Amino acid sequence: MNSRDRLIHMANQIAANVMHEPDPVAAVANHISLFWDPRMKADIRGADRGGLSPTASQAIDSIH
Repeated sequence: MNSRDRLIHMANQIAANVMHEPDPVAAVANHISLFWDPRMKADIRGADRGGLSPTASQAIDSIH
């Protein structure tokens, strides 16, 4: 698994684990903003979104 595939897998896992939250998209975005380094965030923003869940994809879109 390459690094972008790993990041997609991780984002999807985060999304699956916060689905109980009132706003899962915000919860994923918050987690990624707090715990991922800038290179990881840049890599996933540049990745093919086909493998991301809708929740994870929306969260990535909301991270600046």
